[in-house]
Amino acid sequence: MESFTLARIIHVIAVILWIGGVAMVTTVIIPAVKKLKSKEDQIKTFEQIEGRFALQSKITTLLTGLSGFYMLYVLDAWERYLDYRFWWLHAMTLVWILFTVILYVLEPLVLHKLFKEYADKNPSKTFSFMHKAHWFLLVLSLVTTAGAVAGSHGWFFIK
Repeated sequence: MESFTLARIIHVIAVILWIGGVAMVTTVIIPAVKKLKSKEDQIKTFEQIEGRFALQSKITTLLTGLSGFYMLYVLDAWERYLDYRFWWLHAMTLVWILFTVILYVLEPLVLHKLFKEYADKNPSKTFSFMHKAHWFLLVLSLVTTAGAVAGSHGWFFIK
């Protein structure tokens, strides 16, 4: 079971870095960028920070997914997807899929171009929309994390 313990350690650290980064972007970076005077400074600053964070996000979501599915495999816990008491497992998988699609597919193929186009035309509206989207993802991630911690320790909320 040493490999399982290592997988859990990797999983928890990756989630901390990933969701902690989302929290930092949502609560600190976007609000600070929105206060910059010129749209050029807003766009340039956000892209510089986002570019660096995107790599961290891609690595940590990859590690989270690999370690999570490895733990399911080792425990042979696939049937938990059929039990509503493990709603948090469904939520973890959904959040992971959502972020993975955003980071690996939508951002490089669509979102980066849309951001540049809309931020250039109306930076205030663009950053406002982005901020709301990040808040949604952060709240969803935190509810999922709380459910996962509680559920993995036997507290199912639902009997």
